[in-house]
Order: sequence, then structure tokens, then C-alpha cells
Amino acid sequence: MKFQRWLQSVKNQIALTVGGLIAVAYGWYWLGGAVIVMQGLLLVASMMGVAPILMQAYQALKVKVISIDLLVTIAVLGALIIGEFNESAIVTFLFLFGGYLEQRTLKKTRESIRALSEMAPQTAQVLAADGTTTTVGVDDVEIDDQVLVKAGAQVPVDGQVVQGSAYVNEASITGEAQLVKKIVGDAVYSGAIVDNGTLTVTATQVGDDTTFAQIIELVEEAQDSKSPAEKFIDRFATYYTPAVLVLALAIGLITRDFKLAITILVLGCPGALVIGAPVSIVAGIGNGAKHGVLIKGGEVVNAMAGIDTMVFDKTGTLTKGDTAVAHVQFYTAAEQATLAVTTAVEAQSDHPLATAIVQYARERGVTDLPTIERIETLKGLGVQAEVAGQTIRIGRAKMMTEAGIRLTGAQIAAITASQTAGQSTVLVAVDQQVVLLIGIADTVKPEAKAALTRLKKAGVKHLVMLTGDNDQTAAAIAKAVGITEYHANLLPAEKVEFIKTYQANGQKVAFIGDGINDSPSLALADIGIAMGSGTDVAIETSDIVLMQSTLSELVYADYLTKATARNTVQNIVIAVGTVGLLLLGLMVGWVQMASGMFVHEISILVVIFNAMRLIRFKVR
Repeated sequence: MKFQRWLQSVKNQIALTVGGLIAVAYGWYWLGGAVIVMQGLLLVASMMGVAPILMQAYQALKVKVISIDLLVTIAVLGALIIGEFNESAIVTFLFLFGGYLEQRTLKKTRESIRALSEMAPQTAQVLAADGTTTTVGVDDVEIDDQVLVKAGAQVPVDGQVVQGSAYVNEASITGEAQLVKKIVGDAVYSGAIVDNGTLTVTATQVGDDTTFAQIIELVEEAQDSKSPAEKFIDRFATYYTPAVLVLALAIGLITRDFKLAITILVLGCPGALVIGAPVSIVAGIGNGAKHGVLIKGGEVVNAMAGIDTMVFDKTGTLTKGDTAVAHVQFYTAAEQATLAVTTAVEAQSDHPLATAIVQYARERGVTDLPTIERIETLKGLGVQAEVAGQTIRIGRAKMMTEAGIRLTGAQIAAITASQTAGQSTVLVAVDQQVVLLIGIADTVKPEAKAALTRLKKAGVKHLVMLTGDNDQTAAAIAKAVGITEYHANLLPAEKVEFIKTYQANGQKVAFIGDGINDSPSLALADIGIAMGSGTDVAIETSDIVLMQSTLSELVYADYLTKATARNTVQNIVIAVGTVGLLLLGLMVGWVQMASGMFVHEISILVVIFNAMRLIRFKVR
């Protein structure tokens, strides 16, 4: 048993050594060296190469499986018996090299469960009746306990705010980049991070019942439900290997020609079949890597090529994932002065909308800010300040109307258009005159609409958006990118249910996302595609990673995987067809071992060169 494990562990080194011995043997012969030395080197190469193949065949036979390994082993031993050391050496090298390539392409290192577990909150500050706090493990918190969550800390339970206010980052739950203000009566989720402020939360769900814990469980279940597809070559071998063995045995018994029987085994050895598919996969994956598309294995290529439904998260996938100023409309000629005053007031706030406005002003070179004489926050409306004797109001339309400021028809229309586009609308008034309208939103990626149009043309039948954002924003984004089906206000578990529904209807689903909350859907979908700018969990859970986080890369991945799948089928047809023609030619006397092996080797080169076309593949 130890020897078997050791043999498998050094299989790649054996393949390298066998290849080196073959090269040295032929080099020696071409330089005029003695044939016996060449034969000796090839014999050693054959014996070394056949050892791990023989062991794999033996292990397969133990579980009553007749594998290609067995056919290769018998063919190699037969070739050795009749003195065809060059053929036995080449066959073993090609087989081992093919196995190495397949191993490289199918290797996946997924540690999403561990990463998720490490991100989960570990402790909680439980409040006692006298106001003191005790640090306990999250598993020790009980329902109705009150916990204190300060700035920078994670919310340890699902619950309801009973005291305090704060801006909370709920990206781990909803996937939304914008900070959400939480006040008394609002719900909060385990795993959310308090950006600023302090909250007192009454626990309603604890331990394994929290939303964050359920996300972890969903990832585990989804990964368990995805069993690797059975390889075509293995399915083919179920019938092909016994057929060739029976054919060789029957011919040997009928003709009493041992050499003919061994020749059938040698020519029937699927060298091109073994090497063709892995080389296609490697070439396709290598091409993708050069263009920022990381594909995690050959199974992913085949599955992606059959996708007919693509489901998108919104934030960070169809949109940039950053709150930014999307629209500006001035109602005064003094634009720079107005923007400077607005920035001076908003710089006093840590609200996400204020931060976006300040960033916008900085990008436009606004640095000379006036002095704020007085500032006051009007809850739920906005902020009011005094600057150089003028009253500055920044906030919602309601704030303006309550202050007696009359909005013109054009301004009302602009506000409506901004809100319809899914933007948060901020108005700026100096004294009693509206001077500026600012629309703030998570902006759509510039290439999104064109990319989705190309995906439709490439054969993707269904494009769907699932988001935790509100319905109005979801509708605006869906319209902007050309998606007709969308669903809003969703938690991770609800997104998973949509994926399951599509799959139950027979659709092949790819899910594209970038957040921790996306990992259950990424794992459950037939293909999970993560943005490279996303979380480590999303990247590890996914099957394909788009390193530049662009939808143009998604188009490239779709076209590339389809081209690679076609190339793989072509190679299989070439390999199987060549073997079939060789065996037919051998039976009718048109093919001898020498000419047959020549064609056999040529077929291997053909499939390799065919696969190499993928290295130069580009999407037109």
C-alpha cells in the first residue's frame, strides 16, 4: 500500500524521466550510436512508465472496472514481448503526460467554508440590567439578550435595534455597498459591521439560526450537491477497452498470430484520445488566463459551454459597486462657488451621500472651501447651515417645500427622472432658491449593456438580475442594461431558491456575483462566476474568476469555453476515428504495424496542433 501511494505521488516525475529517456535514446541513435543502447534506454523508459499505469489498472480491477489503464498496460506489455520498445516507451509517456495535464486542469482548491467561518463573529458584548457588559462567545448568547455593538465591531446576532443609531455595512448579507443607517426599531443581521455609531440590539436569532450562519450552511449544501460530471473518456472506456481486448483475443485465437493480436492492442491504444482532450482544455484555460479569465478545470469548460441562463447579482457585477454622483444639474451660473459651498457643508457629515458629493467635488478640483458658521441636521430631511450670511439647505425635496421654497416644473421633472433612474436625489438651496440637483447612485458598468447583448447573440437565452436592493433601483438598473427579468429585496437564501427553480425547469444556470452573500448561489449554480474584485469567499467558491471584474471578460469566457468544448469534441472524433480506421485497415491487410504506428503518432500530433489553435483564440 505504501509503495502504491509513493508510486502515485511521483507519477509526474516518472513521466518527466520517461520523456527524457526517450529523447536521449533517439538522440543517441540519430548521432550514430549503437542501436542496443537506444533499445536499452527505451526498455528502461517503458518499464518505468508502465509501473504507475499498471498500478492504476490493478486498483480499477479491484473494484471491477475495466479502465483504459488496463488496455494501455496490456498493449505496453505486448509491445515489450514482441520487441517494440520504442512504441511501448512512447505510449507510456503519452499516457502519463496526458494524466499530468488533466490533473493540472482539474485541480481545484476551495477553502470557502473555512474562510466564511473565520469571518463569522466570535464574541458578543451582552448587557446586564445594571448597564455593565460581559464578553461571551456568540454561541452563549440567548434570544432576548441585549448586546452592545460599537463602531468597527460585527453584529453578533440577528436582532432589533432598541437604542442608538449607526451606519451599518450589510454587504456580507445583502451584497449592497451603501452603508445603511439603523435607528431604533430597525432589524440588523449577524455579520454586519457597524461603520460608525453604537447600537444596542435585542437578539431575535442566535447561533446557527442567524442569517450569516445560514449562508455558511447554504454554501456547504450547495457544494455537496455539485458532484463532478463523469468524464467522457471514462464512459467511453467502459465499452471501448473491453471491446478492444475481446477483439485482440478473438483475432489471436482465430489466426494464431500473437503479433497481430498485440498489434491490435498497440494500434487500439487511444494515445490521441488520452492526450487530445487534456491538451484542448489546457490550451483553452491558458488562453483565458492571458485574458483575465481564470477557469478552474476541464469540467468547468464543458459546463460553461452549455449554459443557457445567466443570473446576475447587481452590486459590483452589473454596477461598479461604489456610491457616486451620477447626475448634476445646476440652476445658477456660479457653478464652482455653489459646489464649493455644498462641499463645505457635506464635509461635516459622514453620511454615504455626503461622502459621494465630497469625492465628486475633489475630482473636479474644488479645494477652496468657505467657512461654515452654523450647521444643523434636520432628521429625515437633510442639513441646514449658515455660510457667509447665507442659509444653505441640502436635502430632500420635502425639506425645500417645508422651508417655503417653490420648485419649478423643470425641477420637479428632474427630480422625478432622477428617482426613476434609481438615484438618491439631493437638492441644494441658497436662501430661498434651488441652485443644484445631484443624483447619486451605484452606477452601471459602461460595458454592461453591450456585453449582455453579445451574450444573447451567443446563445444565452435567459438573463436575470437578483438583488437585495429596492425594486425601484432594480428596475432602473435592469432597464439600463437590457434585462427584462429581475427580482429585488432578496436575501441570500431567496436568491438560492430562484437558482433551484431555474435548475428544476431544466435550465443550465451560471450565477455571476462578487460578495460573501453571493457564495451560496455561486456554489449551487451549474457554474459560479466571481468578479476578481470580490471577496475571497466568492472567488474560492466560484468556478470562473473574472480578474478585471468586467462583463467583457464574461463575454470572453462564454465564447472561449464554447470554442474549447468544440475543440475537445473535434479531438475526440479525430482520435477515435483514427483508431477505428487503423483497426479496419489492419483487418483488411492495408495497414501494418510500422505504417499503423506512423499514422497513430501523426494523429497525436494532429490533435495537439488542433488544440494549440486555442492559444491564439480571440473574440471577434
